[in-house]
Amino acid sequence: MTAPSFGLEGAVVLVTGGVRGVGAGITRAFLRLGATVVCCARNEPEVPVHAAGRNAEFFPCDVRDDASVEVLMRGLVDRHGTIDVVVNNAGGAPFALAADASPRFHEKVVSLNLLAPLSVSQHANAYMQKQENGGSIVNICSVSGTRPSPGTAAYGAAKAGLENLTRSLAVEWAPKVRVNAVRVGMVHTELSALHYGNENGIAAVGATVPLGRLAAPEEIGMSAAFLASPLASYVTGAALEVHGGGERPAFLAAATANNTHHGGDQ
Repeated sequence: MTAPSFGLEGAVVLVTGGVRGVGAGITRAFLRLGATVVCCARNEPEVPVHAAGRNAEFFPCDVRDDASVEVLMRGLVDRHGTIDVVVNNAGGAPFALAADASPRFHEKVVSLNLLAPLSVSQHANAYMQKQENGGSIVNICSVSGTRPSPGTAAYGAAKAGLENLTRSLAVEWAPKVRVNAVRVGMVHTELSALHYGNENGIAAVGATVPLGRLAAPEEIGMSAAFLASPLASYVTGAALEVHGGGERPAFLAAATANNTHHGGDQ
């Protein structure tokens, strides 16, 4: 199957946390579209992320450390002469009830999911503003930022903040730099079994989604690539929902279980 032309051939793309899970899917998507992809994480993968016969480059970086981010961005531009796209993907949080988690835990979650993307974006913008063609930043957000997120409350709050940050930076940094977000739902990765159990559990969770399954990581990657590409040249400050239709309202399941049917509220 021939990949569609997104106009990203030769573009230099940075994907934070791009070595596993959703991040690796994003890296592979940009590789398939002909981009030069650099991914960063704290630890180098045993095998480089690859697709379409090409490997992604790797830079070690803890994106929570602003000085490390500055070194990363300078090294990337020194090597390639430009930074065209940044995908702020690094993030996540373990399950912890808000009443039980420590202030230090909450601080780390917010640092990784909100302050780190801001730091990476600031350093990238400093270069992009000087480039003739500017640049594009895509923030990987979550449905947890727009609905209750029990067990990951700080994560959900940080992702809500990241969406607001997306809109603010889109206004501040226009017209040179476009800033958008992908609001991601549930994704089938190598870590899914930790959250949903075995494959039967993953399938059962997927069945709650209108499209009947969890997303593949590269589907998130192609959505990010669209927002980063010239195809979305008039899109900035937007959040693209990629969640398979979201979640069915709980009242529908309750109504079905009781063999009753109700319309919408008046």
